Amino acid sequence: MTPIPTSADGTDLWVFGYASLMWRPAFAHTEVRDALLRGYSRRLCIYSHQYRGTPDCPGLVFGLDRGGSCRGRVLRVASRDVDDVVAYLYEREMINRVYHPRMMVTETGDERIHSLAFIADRDHHQYAGTLADDDAVKLIRQGHGSGGPCMDYLRNTATHLRELDIHDRYLERLLMLAGQD
Repeated sequence: MTPIPTSADGTDLWVFGYASLMWRPAFAHTEVRDALLRGYSRRLCIYSHQYRGTPDCPGLVFGLDRGGSCRGRVLRVASRDVDDVVAYLYEREMINRVYHPRMMVTETGDERIHSLAFIADRDHHQYAGTLADDDAVKLIRQGHGSGGPCMDYLRNTATHLRELDIHDRYLERLLMLAGQD
């Protein structure tokens, strides 16, 4: 397994964004590229108990789950900023340790680069797996946490994906079923 770079390495870090990290990264970066991650897909597979829901009234958030592929973006972090950005990402993404941070091979055109990605932990109690559409829509409609309504998170992600010409039929179907197409 490729280790996550540190500022001491003098190596830039690439971060793979597939949902809110694409449209609201909130960290210093020097470059953005379209990217493809093979072997994982963008899925609403994580019960949100913090940002888009609560333990008593969970919402759903995206995770990278096994199977398929995922189009997203990679953001390049200058080596001098790596430690601060990794600390920020761990605070943001690892709040409940529902992801495994991993350096994964992503494709940007003809180039393959190692990028930090947050993979869903299938053994975590907040892992929802594959839900029936009706169950997912219920969680989407009810979810509201410290980051706002779950519906806003989905709408923002869908809007950004459309702007990038990324067609996510799964997300579009759930938005339509939730009355938000």
